[in-house]
Amino acid sequence: MKDPSFDTDPDRLGALLRASRATPPLPPRFQENVWRRIEYAATHATPLERDSWFDALATWILRPRLAFVAVAVLVLTGVGLGWSKGEQLARQDAQARYLAAVAPNPLR
Repeated sequence: MKDPSFDTDPDRLGALLRASRATPPLPPRFQENVWRRIEYAATHATPLERDSWFDALATWILRPRLAFVAVAVLVLTGVGLGWSKGEQLARQDAQARYLAAVAPNPLR
């Protein structure tokens, strides 16, 4: 049969386990010291922990009011560079066609 001293009640067992766990007291002014360390670490960050110039620039550009301006500048720069490259290619193509039309065959 069952042993009457053996109890399987989970609530009673949980309470017994919690009561048997030793919890050491925290040192005096523990929370104050933790916050002081956090503030010190935030103000005395090493250069490697600080944001790089690229991260700072990206953060500045990705602000909602500047994002549209940044995209517009990048698009206009791309269009301008493409236009310039297109003019160079058109000039080279025109020079090659002129040379082919004017120059005799042995010079080509």
